[in-house]
Amino acid sequence: MSKKHLVFIINPKSGVERQKEIKQGIEAHLDKEQHSYELLYTEFAKHGTVLAKEAARNGAYAVVAVGGDGSVNDVVQGLMGTDTLLAIIPKGSGNGMARTMSIPLDTNEAIKLINNGKVVNMDIGYANGRPFISNAGVAFDALISKKFAKSEKRGFWMYSWLVTKYLWLYKSWKWDITIDGKQISERAFMINVANGQQFGYNFKIAPMASFTDGILELIVIRKFPKMLASFIAWRAMNGSITKSPYVKHYRGTEIIISNPGLKLMQTDGDAHVCENSITFTIKKAAQKVIVP
Repeated sequence: MSKKHLVFIINPKSGVERQKEIKQGIEAHLDKEQHSYELLYTEFAKHGTVLAKEAARNGAYAVVAVGGDGSVNDVVQGLMGTDTLLAIIPKGSGNGMARTMSIPLDTNEAIKLINNGKVVNMDIGYANGRPFISNAGVAFDALISKKFAKSEKRGFWMYSWLVTKYLWLYKSWKWDITIDGKQISERAFMINVANGQQFGYNFKIAPMASFTDGILELIVIRKFPKMLASFIAWRAMNGSITKSPYVKHYRGTEIIISNPGLKLMQTDGDAHVCENSITFTIKKAAQKVIVP
């Protein structure tokens, strides 16, 4: 019986020690009776998409994205429309989608999961045709994604510092929103469209979200007294954000968000320049993924 071939796609920026840890984990815990494997390293932005596409074309059983939501997004873009599976070894800052899927954050445990995990079909969201696996947003979270990307330092404390800094500077906007044909208007500090439950670090922006139900969750954080920001954050950490009087929850399969001044959005934590109207859609069961 031929072995199932795995292609690990690793961002070398993750550091030498982390790469060593991954190699050692593969050697120690990957079932070599079942699998053959190779390690590939990204060399430029979006290289993960190119490598994943090539791996799928060459008949790989699965491509293993080693990184955070951005790295997973890159790999998924390369796998779309193929039969190659996605697997994840969470090595990003927040690891939102891996946490949503209950994929272990420990490298060795994540590798063991590839040996004996189950395969499910995950949904993929689109923002003006741009795919996202976890969430996409406009307003405050898009600004933070942009600032975080430019930051020399990574991790929870840097993210928290940026949120705290810009929280006091950011002004709420008035948004026109259409959800499956129904029009509403909201003055919002933040608007997030979610397929996964969280940004990462267990900050659950959409605790009710399922990546297999074919539905997008829309979370609107309305204008609120800035002094109460820590209470909203606390609710997000314990999964009760939608119980806040400043948070509104909607659901749909097509969501259009617009504002004449809209220029920036984020998908899976990566900030992009955008049009002043964004159409969010979802494709059900678009990608096979290995989960516990």
